[in-house]
Amino acid sequence: MEADVSDMRNELQSRDGFWRRIQLECQKLYTELLKIREYKDIQEIRIKHQSSRVQLAEQLENKNPELLLFAESQEHQEEELNKIRNHVYREEQSHCSEQERMKTEISDLTEELHQKEITIATIMEKASLLERQLKMELETKHKLLTKQQLLEFHYQVIKSGNIHLKDMM
Repeated sequence: MEADVSDMRNELQSRDGFWRRIQLECQKLYTELLKIREYKDIQEIRIKHQSSRVQLAEQLENKNPELLLFAESQEHQEEELNKIRNHVYREEQSHCSEQERMKTEISDLTEELHQKEITIATIMEKASLLERQLKMELETKHKLLTKQQLLEFHYQVIKSGNIHLKDMM
């Protein structure tokens, strides 16, 4: 029973370590999410600046043919930016779903740990009850042994008395 309790303690310590690793991973993911959001904000500022550049390019298009080439490159950059934005969005979604999966796993592990704690408490109660029953049985057997020894002593006394009376007769 002590080995089972020790095994359960080891299991609980192992799960506690696993829980800490999960929390550390969540913190890393959160930090990464903050970096992605910061990158997204920077990209949105760039988009705003680029859209204003496109407008200026259209206004100046008639004045300088080189500006037309500039506008085309801006469109290409916008496409690239959209690709990057989509990639960031997909990454963010992936991280969110990973966090939800981890939360669910943590919840499941917590429930399992709770169930094991209940099992341990039940086992401890049963062990205590068995210990009390054993003590009661030991006390009863001790009383019976004492009584038997007393009866044997009386028997020896009566036997020696009988032998003494037999000798006298």
